[in-house]
Amino acid sequence: MSFEAAIHAQAIELNRMSLEMCAAAGAGHPSSAMSIGHLVTVLMFNTMRWSPEVPDYPTSDRLVLSEGHAVPVVYAAAIKLGVQVGADPASRRPLTIEDLKTLRAIDSVLEGHPNPVEGFPFFDAATGSLGQGLSVAAGVAEAARLDGLDKRVYCIIGDGESREGQVAEALDYIIDRKLTNLLPIFNCNEWGQAGKVSPQQSAEVIEAKLKACGFNVRVIDGHSPSQIKQAFDDFAKNQALSSSTPMALIAKTQKGWGSPTMLNGNWHGKPAEGQQLLKVLNELNERRGELTSSLTSTDAFTIQPPAEAKPEGAPAGDLPPFGQTMKKRDMESALHTGRLATRKAYGIALQALGQINDRVVSLDADVSNSTFAEMFAKDSALKNRFMECKIAEQNMISVAAGLAAAGKVPFCSTFAKFVTRAYDQIEMAINSGANIKIIGSHAGASLASDGPSQMSLPDVAWFRAFSTVRNAQGNPACYILQPADAYAAYALTGVMAEYDGPCYMRTLRPETEFLYNDQTVFNLGGFEVLSEGRDVLLVAAGYMVHEANKAIDLLDKAGVSASLVDLYSIPFDAEALLDLANANNGYIVTIEDNYGAALGSAVADALTASGEGFTLEQMHINRIPKSGRTPDDVMKYCGLSAKDICDRTLRMLQVTSV
Repeated sequence: MSFEAAIHAQAIELNRMSLEMCAAAGAGHPSSAMSIGHLVTVLMFNTMRWSPEVPDYPTSDRLVLSEGHAVPVVYAAAIKLGVQVGADPASRRPLTIEDLKTLRAIDSVLEGHPNPVEGFPFFDAATGSLGQGLSVAAGVAEAARLDGLDKRVYCIIGDGESREGQVAEALDYIIDRKLTNLLPIFNCNEWGQAGKVSPQQSAEVIEAKLKACGFNVRVIDGHSPSQIKQAFDDFAKNQALSSSTPMALIAKTQKGWGSPTMLNGNWHGKPAEGQQLLKVLNELNERRGELTSSLTSTDAFTIQPPAEAKPEGAPAGDLPPFGQTMKKRDMESALHTGRLATRKAYGIALQALGQINDRVVSLDADVSNSTFAEMFAKDSALKNRFMECKIAEQNMISVAAGLAAAGKVPFCSTFAKFVTRAYDQIEMAINSGANIKIIGSHAGASLASDGPSQMSLPDVAWFRAFSTVRNAQGNPACYILQPADAYAAYALTGVMAEYDGPCYMRTLRPETEFLYNDQTVFNLGGFEVLSEGRDVLLVAAGYMVHEANKAIDLLDKAGVSASLVDLYSIPFDAEALLDLANANNGYIVTIEDNYGAALGSAVADALTASGEGFTLEQMHINRIPKSGRTPDDVMKYCGLSAKDICDRTLRMLQVTSV
C-alpha cells in the first residue's frame, strides 16, 4: 500500500468536501480546514484508536479542535466514515453525504463551530472562542490518567490563537502535571484573520517557546503523510516511557493547501462559490493527479478500535449530615461557637464528598488555603484527584470542562473576584453542557479590608443571565447559590454534586452565625423563610441575610412586622415567593452586597411576569466601594447596614424613621 498516496488522496477528498460544504452554507472557513486536511486524515483514518459507531466511547483517543473554525474538514471525515451523530444516544444515526449540504443550518448537527451538545459527540467540548482547546484537552488527559486508561489526546491549535494567554497557561500546566498522554499540535499556516500572524507566532518562535517550557518538540511538514505518521508514532512511544517529558508538534502548513487560487491572498472565512469554486476544485483534481499516481484500488485504511471500557465503579454515597462530619473531624468546638465561615464549610463538604464519590475532583488556583479546598488536597486518599492550577483561572475552568467531558465532577475553587477572569471559558463550558461546579470564595463587599480589587461585585448579575435560559436538557443553564451559613454551604455543596449541570456558589470570608441545622433541606430553586410578618417582605442572600435579620428587629421596634426570606438560589420558586409577597401587602425589599441587575432584578422579573401589582425596592451596592476595617464599616459606607435597610423600608412604607 502506498501510504503517502492514500493519505494525499483522502486529504484532497476531505478538502473538496470542505469547500463544497462551505459553499452550500454560504459561510465557513474552508482555507483553514484545508490547512489541517492531512493532519486530520492521518489522525482519524490511521492513528487514533476509536469507533465511528460510538464516537464518544470512554476509552477512545480524543481530538480537541481548539482551532474550531477549521471544523469542516473533520465533518468531511466524519461523513466519509459514517460517524454516528445525534443529541440523544438512543436515536443516533450515521452521517451521510447528504449531510454535507446542511453545514450551519438551524436543524443540522454540523454547527459552524463544533459543539457536542448539538449532536456531534466526536468532540468533547464546544470550541470556537480561540485559545481554550488545549486546556480542555489537558482535562481529558487528566481524567484518562486518573482512570488508568491508555488514552491519547490530540489537540490542534492555530498559530494565531497561540497568542492567547490561556495557551501559555495550558502549556505550563501540561509540563507541571507531566501530561505525556496529550499532544499539542500547532498548525502554523502563517495566516490569521486580518492578515499574516505576528513574527512572535512564527513556527520558529513557537518552537523556541515550547522548548523553553520544557516540551520535547518536533517540527514537521504538515502536508507530508510520512512525517505526520512518524511524529504520531513517536508520540505514542513517548507516552509509554515513564521518564519522558510531554511532547509538542509544530506542523508547517499552507492555508488553502492544494489550490493556488486559495493560496493567493487571504481567504479566511470566505468560501469559494460559483466559478471560483469550480476553479478551486479543478486545481485540487490536478493536485490529486500529481500526488496519487501510485494509488491502487486495494489501498484502504483500518481504524484501530478503542480498548474495552471498564465496568463502572460503585455508586456515590450520601453526604453525611454536617454535624456528623464535624464530629468526625474533631471540630465539635466550632459547632459550639455557633459560627463558621461558609468557605470553611465548603472545604469540609468537598473533602467529605471526595470520600464518598470517586468522580469528584478538585481544582484550585493557588488559593486553596483560603478557599479551604486544601482539605481535599491534604487528604492522602484524595490528593491524586486535586489539581493545582496556580494563578491561571481561565485554564482551570477549561481543564474542568475536559474533566467533566470524561465523566468527572469537577469543583473549581478560587476567589469570586478572579472567577470573572474566566467568564468566556465558563460560557463555553456551559455551551458544552459541562457538569462543572464553580465556587467563588471571599464573595461580595463583606470581604472588607482587601478593598474592591478583591471583591466580586458584578458576578451574580453575569451568572444570573444564564439562569434565564434553558440548556439542552431543559434546565436552567446555570444555578447561582449564595449560602448564608455553614449548614447551607455544606448541604448545597452536596446538592451541586448530585446535580448534572453547571452551578456557581459564592462563599464568604467572615464567620457567620448559624441559621440552620441538619434538619433543614436545601434544594436548587429553593429558599427559606426565616421570619413571617404581614407588612413587608425582605429578600436577601448570603451575608446580607444576617444584616436583614438585624433590620427585622429594628423594624419591629418601629411597629413594622416584616417577613424575611433567604433566597439562596437563583432561579427560585417564583410562585411561592409571590405568595409571600402578597401576604405582606405586596411590599418587597431586596438586599444584596454586590452590584445591581442581580438578585433584585431576578425578583423584579418574577413580579413583572406575574402581572400583579407590587412595590419593590432594590438595595444593592450603587457606588464603587473601598477598603474598610470590618464588614460593618463597608456596609455602612455602601448604605447596606441594618439601619439603612430599616430606613429604606420605612420610607417605602411611608413611616417616619425612628
